[in-house]
Amino acid sequence: VIVSMPINLSILIPTYNDVCTDLVRALHAQAEAISTLQFEIIVGDDGSTDQSVVEANRQIEQLRGTHYIVRQQNSGRAAIRNFLARQAKYNHLLFIDSDLTVIRQDFISTYLQQPDDGVVYGGYEVDGRGEDLSHNLRYLNEMSARDSHTVEKRRQTPYRDFHTGNFLVSRNIFLNHQLDERFTHYGHEDVLWGKQLKASAIPILHIDNPLGFCTFEDNSHFVSKTEEGLRTLHAFRSDLQDYSRLLALVNRLDSIGISSLVHTAFKPFRRLLRRNLCSTHPSLLLFRLYQLGYYLSL
Repeated sequence: VIVSMPINLSILIPTYNDVCTDLVRALHAQAEAISTLQFEIIVGDDGSTDQSVVEANRQIEQLRGTHYIVRQQNSGRAAIRNFLARQAKYNHLLFIDSDLTVIRQDFISTYLQQPDDGVVYGGYEVDGRGEDLSHNLRYLNEMSARDSHTVEKRRQTPYRDFHTGNFLVSRNIFLNHQLDERFTHYGHEDVLWGKQLKASAIPILHIDNPLGFCTFEDNSHFVSKTEEGLRTLHAFRSDLQDYSRLLALVNRLDSIGISSLVHTAFKPFRRLLRRNLCSTHPSLLLFRLYQLGYYLSL
């Protein structure tokens, strides 16, 4: 149902050490092609440490209505999004992660046909671009979860299956329900936001309007990022109850009294498991075991 066709849009892209010029150009071209649309694109650089990335991203300011804001300090994934919402001048906000890729010609126009009484999430699609990524742990992990990211699956648990990489929201709703800025490290700020939206009875509408997930970090970076996400999950475990499969598993192990046994069994193999995950033949099964063991060791 088309409740209102927004004729204005602030496209907000948080970035960190990531060249996003191609993404911005693709979004800009689509927005420009809609004659009735007033729009702006704001890229918020959250204290990138790589100056060559910052210089490359400065090119986007040559596009009409595009702003590149470089912040000196890294404030974290929640705070940079809240900051971008405050900078926006229009009342429809489209948040997009800088490492995603536009894969549909009607991406922006599809969002413009959605109701604006809640949050609209378009999802993402894993796309290896024809490369051989059988050695890449991030790619293997994303591919194994692909079926759970379909629009039909997401609609079954709308508040749990939400990510901040590709969503539309009114500025008013977002500023009244900002992301929790205690989340300064990687992971789970979007999970808690989904939980808070549910508590406030703000609907999340899941639609089929994905961006492409085409860039995959190397295995050692991904393992380090996973560890950081697990530390975040542990720090906010009481807030994230019922919103994490791993926490549900840990609770089950606790209830039958074998958590410490699993942790003890994990300890001597920890380095060996990590070595496999960072190698050119990582095992997804060992990755799952490593996640559990690492969490229990915290």
